[in-house]
Amino acid sequence: MTDVNASDADSVRLTARVTGMVQGVGFRYWTARKADELGITGSVRNDDDGSVAVVAEGPQPVIVEFRRWLGSSEAPGRVSHVDEKLSPAEGEFSSFDVVL
Repeated sequence: MTDVNASDADSVRLTARVTGMVQGVGFRYWTARKADELGITGSVRNDDDGSVAVVAEGPQPVIVEFRRWLGSSEAPGRVSHVDEKLSPAEGEFSSFDVVL
């Protein structure tokens, strides 16, 4: 696993809201597994409106790959849209966690 921190020049933060049929299908757990596979940090949680909130930090090329996966048919359920924002990494995470 890659050790990512906010001082890395190419590290970014992805803040995303995933909509569609993404709750009750293992989306959070598969997202955490993908993040661990890619060596990025952050968190994923279900929101009350049926969407899933994702915050991920890591090297920009890896975050771009993660973002692609979030909206792909490889992700569980059926994603209809990913609202996203990229910003500089803050270094707040040490792992990628599923928030219950």
